[in-house]
Amino acid sequence: MLWITRSHVHVDRVACPWLITRFVDSDAEFLFVPKNQIDKTVAETGGIPFDAPGVELGHHQGKCSFEAIIAKYDLKDAALQRLARIVHAADIADDLHTDQIAPGLEAIATGFGLILADDLANLEAQFVVYDALYAWCRLQVAKEL
Repeated sequence: MLWITRSHVHVDRVACPWLITRFVDSDAEFLFVPKNQIDKTVAETGGIPFDAPGVELGHHQGKCSFEAIIAKYDLKDAALQRLARIVHAADIADDLHTDQIAPGLEAIATGFGLILADDLANLEAQFVVYDALYAWCRLQVAKEL
């Protein structure tokens, strides 16, 4: 399936494709377009929009798009729930310091944005960061059991 979001990826627009690819749609393809082209591109392609204003898989009721995808696809994994708290805090500026890991993730996202202008290259480079962070989350959840 084709998934569509805004260009110039940052925290949520990297975390969401990682989540989609790993847990929702292993054959996902991503298209990044200017914010004012989202509706037109969705209409032309039939793709699923995410992390864009006014879309189902976007920010709602204080939650980020990563959290919207977890809810929509009923993902119950406790490690994903832990990762969602990190992504939320890193993505929502006012909540940055509500999770101790979030400032580091936000710094990593900013750094990758500075060295990789191409959105797909940025995803490819950062997916390993999310794989590692998810592994850490799994370890943390296991320690709590």
